[in-house]
Amino acid sequence: MADVLRERDGRRARGGDAPAPAGHPRPQHPPHPQHPYPRPPRRGPHHPAAPPLAALAAAVAASFYLYGTDPHQSGHWLPRCPFNWLTGLLCPACGGTRMAYDLLHGDVVRAFHENVLLLLASPALLWMCGRWLVEGLRGRRWRPVLGPRAQTAVLGVAVVWAVVRNLH
Repeated sequence: MADVLRERDGRRARGGDAPAPAGHPRPQHPPHPQHPYPRPPRRGPHHPAAPPLAALAAAVAASFYLYGTDPHQSGHWLPRCPFNWLTGLLCPACGGTRMAYDLLHGDVVRAFHENVLLLLASPALLWMCGRWLVEGLRGRRWRPVLGPRAQTAVLGVAVVWAVVRNLH
């Protein structure tokens, strides 16, 4: 530590060669090696396609489960919306699971009634997921970036949608 601290204004910074207070000997520490062990191997996905492929596999598995599980009926292992559970109000995404179930069964009209905003946003979300997968398979990492205006617009639409669907 004494080697790291330098003199300033002709005086020594705290520590260093200054005498220890009476009755308190200065501890002597052995030198600390810089890197005693080689660097561990890199963890996590090694290829940019690993995260989108994992998300695709999870989506396919969830779709298989959801296809045989009717979320319109109680008694199934499907999580309840925490916002709805706490407040009794519908969040902007409430009805998304029922909408996905209806789409898997080809009932677009019923899906429209469950959550029209998510249904209208689905093509854009599917395009983003598809692009993420294609870029990953090409060996490139892709992260969508929304500018401040787009973030404000998305947040504004979500808030307005939550208010409108809770008015009736």
